[in-house]
Amino acid sequence: MREKTYHSITFGCQMNVRDSQWLERVLTARGFSEAALEDAQVVVINTCSVREKPEQKVVSTLGRIRQATGGNPRVLVCVTGCVAQQLGETLFTKERQVRLVAGSDGIAAAPQAIERLLEEHDLHISLLDFTAHYVEREAAPAPDGRGGPVAYVNIMQGCDNFCAYCIVPFTRGRQKSRATAAILEECRTALQEGAREITLLGQNVNAFGRDKSGDGTSFASLLRQVAALPGLARLRYVTAHPKDMGPEDVAAFAELPQLCPRLHLPMQAGSDAVLARMRRRYDSTAFLRLVEELRKARPDLALSTDIIVGFPGESEQDFQETLRMVRACGFMSSFSFCYSDRPGARAALFPDKVPSQMAQDRLLRLQALQDALSAQWLNARVGTTTTLLMEGTSPRDRQGDAVSWQGRDPYGTPVHVPLCAGADHTGQLVRVCITQAKKHSLVGRQLEEP
Repeated sequence: MREKTYHSITFGCQMNVRDSQWLERVLTARGFSEAALEDAQVVVINTCSVREKPEQKVVSTLGRIRQATGGNPRVLVCVTGCVAQQLGETLFTKERQVRLVAGSDGIAAAPQAIERLLEEHDLHISLLDFTAHYVEREAAPAPDGRGGPVAYVNIMQGCDNFCAYCIVPFTRGRQKSRATAAILEECRTALQEGAREITLLGQNVNAFGRDKSGDGTSFASLLRQVAALPGLARLRYVTAHPKDMGPEDVAAFAELPQLCPRLHLPMQAGSDAVLARMRRRYDSTAFLRLVEELRKARPDLALSTDIIVGFPGESEQDFQETLRMVRACGFMSSFSFCYSDRPGARAALFPDKVPSQMAQDRLLRLQALQDALSAQWLNARVGTTTTLLMEGTSPRDRQGDAVSWQGRDPYGTPVHVPLCAGADHTGQLVRVCITQAKKHSLVGRQLEEP
């Protein structure tokens, strides 16, 4: 074990990734350095409880940490995120190395707690209370003042929707919007540190400003203000909720050239009966109308989605309605899962659970359809030209005097392209012609400058 070192393990959504990046930056600013798991003095597990068996995953990870560190009691293990919020102080009994449990709001105080725990070896700290308003976190400067080409900025925390299958309101609390001025300041800082693209994060971004923490700024207005910041080339956001996406949000895709033509729009199911039981508060007709309006505003808009199969009471006809909707929307990609009970969510009490084998069969059929749609979308890109924001070298082989780099196009698709060796292309915008489609990515050729 090396003093003042940390190792971070992250599960789950992009908000968890952002939380981990923030904590890593703050620890670095406080004099810590990153280390391999077996050498770290502080190990942080940032957890997710959205999908099945999250507790078992955490327990398994704790066992792996114990084995890698030899069970050294001086190694401080911190469990943060949704499972920490859900299980609370019971995590102290699962592994003696765990001495900090911090929920979704409590992570803001984690850096101070970590330093205190390293001084007081018999102390345990739990940070599990939800706050009434969005709490600003300690500034997290990029190492050496230089960040990556893409920055992720939280604009809110929590959710008020209480969809029947979802545990988020119980693990991340009620919706709390962040102050507009603080969001814009973080975006400016990210751009000054070298970011060219910003992604705004929240459980339900379209509802930004509608809670008691709001300062009168709507989501569409926030988009316009961020898009106007000097140095911003691209703007994205996740996650949208179909019921809250108003005309101004749709119009932004036509009005803001910085707003990328890609939207993740969770549908969850295509059957009106299932959508009603899920408490999604829209039906298939409304969803299709929204898709039509979005593509009218931005004809090249690429859509991705989330889908749950095997929701309690789902019939084969309900599932066929989901397949119909997937075809009608032409999603470029989707995240699909079999339904699983989440503790505290209303659907856990629903009867008529779909047998797991039947749900798995439906999932495979859905994914086969999505694979075909994704391949069709990728193949249609061959021969087109686009601009990539370069992220770093790709695992592909060196090609003569060129090195393969990976960038993302405006649709968020990873594209591999050979670029001149001996130069750092990170953060550059590179024009390419798409030459080949792979299963989940594209290959391009750099175009000569005019």
